[in-house]
Amino acid sequence: MVLLTWINEVADQPLVLEPTDRRVESETNTWSLGATDEDRSLLSVAEVVAAFERTAAALRAHIRDLGFSGVATFYVWHDQQAGQLRCSAGSVPPDALPFGGAYVASDDLGPVVERFLSDSKPGFVSSSDLDDVQSLSEQPETEPEIMPFRVWVSVVGASR
Repeated sequence: MVLLTWINEVADQPLVLEPTDRRVESETNTWSLGATDEDRSLLSVAEVVAAFERTAAALRAHIRDLGFSGVATFYVWHDQQAGQLRCSAGSVPPDALPFGGAYVASDDLGPVVERFLSDSKPGFVSSSDLDDVQSLSEQPETEPEIMPFRVWVSVVGASR
């Protein structure tokens, strides 16, 4: 299974934990993972979750071996627009992840993986899911509600 191989390889990639340079952390420590149609149909949520949990454990050990004593979080989310699972690690606590939008940190990866695996048209967003610009301009007093997305978090650093 290609997806499981890629998830396992994340733990072997270069890792930068530099609290004073979040841009470098993000560029180095963020991975995009896709899946073949075969992977989507054959893999179970439990298999993918287990692979990410093994990766988090390997990252935890790697960070300990580096002697990094600060906070670090490994996190995974489903990027629906790209049709990918994304994961990253950074020297941030789970409640301060570097997202521009609202998110909900969770210790349950199952729903994130389930949504990814069941995405029948990865990377496709239907026009009905897009906001109608004209209808938004007719209602200047209210902003469209942006629903927070779920992010699985695993603390991999020595401290919180």
